[in-house]
Amino acid sequence: MIKDKNLSKIKMLVMDVDGTLTDGKIYVGDSGEVFKAFNVKDGYRLINIEKYNMIPVIITGKKSEILSKRAAELKIEEVYQGVDDKLKVLDEVIKRYQLTYENVAYIGDDVNDLDCMKVCYLKACPADAMNEVIDVVDYVCKSNGGNGAVREFIDLIVKK
Repeated sequence: MIKDKNLSKIKMLVMDVDGTLTDGKIYVGDSGEVFKAFNVKDGYRLINIEKYNMIPVIITGKKSEILSKRAAELKIEEVYQGVDDKLKVLDEVIKRYQLTYENVAYIGDDVNDLDCMKVCYLKACPADAMNEVIDVVDYVCKSNGGNGAVREFIDLIVKK
């Protein structure tokens, strides 16, 4: 339950991409070009996240030039793509920042996020996440992935 959490502990926000920052759909044009849609509501809060003393981190299983461009626009430096073991990457990142899992909020939507969620202090998912994820999180967003769920989670943390 989120009301039982000390949200002032949160110093890092870790996010999945497909199904969390996006709606999980991959659009393919006639020429084979791939498209993804990101929500400006999420972007607005992410580009200003440092004023809340939170480090934004993206860890995703897929590789995408689209994500690289969007992360650069949002000034997110910690971006890890093509990751098979998200927990291993997360462990390395928090050690580099001299944090612990008690300082980490995580938002994801699918079973490949579960290992990270099990160790992070605060975990959330979009409304349309997989049931296995919904069962373990502290907060289920009202918004679906790609429709402001990340913004909703950040707002919940910073309005502590």
